[in-house]
Amino acid sequence: MAALRALWLLCLAPAGAVWPQPQSQLSPPGGRRCPLPPARFRFAFAQGSAVGPGCAVLDAAFQRYRALLFAARPDENEPPWGIPCTQLDVFVATPGCDGFPSLDSKESYKLSVLEGSLLLSADTVWGALRGLETFSQLVGRDENGTYYINETEIVDFPRFPHRGLLLDTSRHYLPLRAILETLDVMAYNKFNVFHWHIVDDPSFPYESSTFPELSKQGAFNAMTHVYTASDVQTVIEYARLRGIRVIAEFDTPGHTLSWGPGAPGLLTPCYSGKDPSGTYGPINPILNSTYQFVTDLFKEVSTVFPDFFLHLGGDEVDFTCWKSNPKIRAFMEEMGFGEDYKKLESLYIQRLLDIISSLSKGYIVWQEVFDNEVKVRPDTIIHVWKEKPTLYMEEMANVTKAGYRALLSAPWYLNRISYGQDWIAAYQVEPLNFKGSPQQKDLVVGGEACMWGEYVDVTNLSPRLWPRAGAVAERLWSNATVRDLEDAYVRLADFRCKLLGRGIQAQPLYVGYCENEFGGF
Repeated sequence: MAALRALWLLCLAPAGAVWPQPQSQLSPPGGRRCPLPPARFRFAFAQGSAVGPGCAVLDAAFQRYRALLFAARPDENEPPWGIPCTQLDVFVATPGCDGFPSLDSKESYKLSVLEGSLLLSADTVWGALRGLETFSQLVGRDENGTYYINETEIVDFPRFPHRGLLLDTSRHYLPLRAILETLDVMAYNKFNVFHWHIVDDPSFPYESSTFPELSKQGAFNAMTHVYTASDVQTVIEYARLRGIRVIAEFDTPGHTLSWGPGAPGLLTPCYSGKDPSGTYGPINPILNSTYQFVTDLFKEVSTVFPDFFLHLGGDEVDFTCWKSNPKIRAFMEEMGFGEDYKKLESLYIQRLLDIISSLSKGYIVWQEVFDNEVKVRPDTIIHVWKEKPTLYMEEMANVTKAGYRALLSAPWYLNRISYGQDWIAAYQVEPLNFKGSPQQKDLVVGGEACMWGEYVDVTNLSPRLWPRAGAVAERLWSNATVRDLEDAYVRLADFRCKLLGRGIQAQPLYVGYCENEFGGF
């Protein structure tokens, strides 16, 4: 069994294995090491760097990584061997520390570790962050407690610009600390998009300043299970300091039952025969008041969340309630839609997209919007989620053939678990394995791992996510040729041990142990 062989190989794992694997890593023969004295080691800005002290992104990162590097009590004594490395010089070519990362941000970096000399260079602060993470994974500690780093030369950049993780905070509320910890581990994996599926049918935890009744009436608990404006800003800034974009999803017209109590008249009344049944369905698409409400809500959302993109959902709209409602049936007849309720859904979506465009925002939508032939802007990103292997690759082909950019999530629903090493299936996915031209392949901007919340809350979020999500992280960052399962097992198991050392309750891949596996418990 490959896993058993990999377990044995773990003993032979090279010091300084990096996850996700860099594009290029060359180490000189002989395995020369440079000792790091914790008492003297520091991060510094290289001469000529376009950013320097006072850059909040890197100043904060230097503090974080120093704590991660020397988590054990620092040895005040000088290293007993070698020429010590006492400083990592960081050079950033492009000025800018106060902005937010975007889809177009450059994340490339170069890391040079030579005897007595450490240099990290990057185009932007976002690339410098990725390089700092790599540097932190290269640092080891020998049997005498001496910190060291092996000589190496790394040239690295991401394969895809959008490498995301979705968290669902409606089906189970996730406390702020759990979201912040997830952002930390995303940065360790070089993920760069937090897709915040913040509201859905079960609850509406987003505290809106424009419509405060939405959370007062729609959250599980309006006092304890909401995200205040301060909470949201904390998440956005915490993510920014780690080079992570926050893309909020407010899914409509379906998945909106929690909106109803706080927004009377928004949802469609369902009927049983000629009489209202007392239940409600999707947002009512035939009322002008609906579009005024949506406009006002998204005006707020577009100012709260700084990323250019909003995720507008558009999936799984159940037409049963619309079909039962006599006013909607009359509207369908008036519009000449017949019995094709996809046309009614498209009418709503098109008006919503016009509203978002008027707010100078871009949008991501689930694949049903494309499947139902809604007229969308050429720069729309289509998010592919339906899972049957032959179907999702056909969908990727169809989306890109139509000229739209695509995101892949279909094979990466990590909320689903199975006995055994199910990270392997996620790792073996090739996002570009569909029939299409090179121009079509260029339209795939990346993908997202999804953690839906039906059976996940704060008690099992971390072990279910990590290190399994790391399989997706490497697939989206590393070269397409990085596919060796035995090698991946060795490095991912080692990375999982690093996560435990950083206090993350990451579950085991298979049989074995970590030196620090009880540190966070």
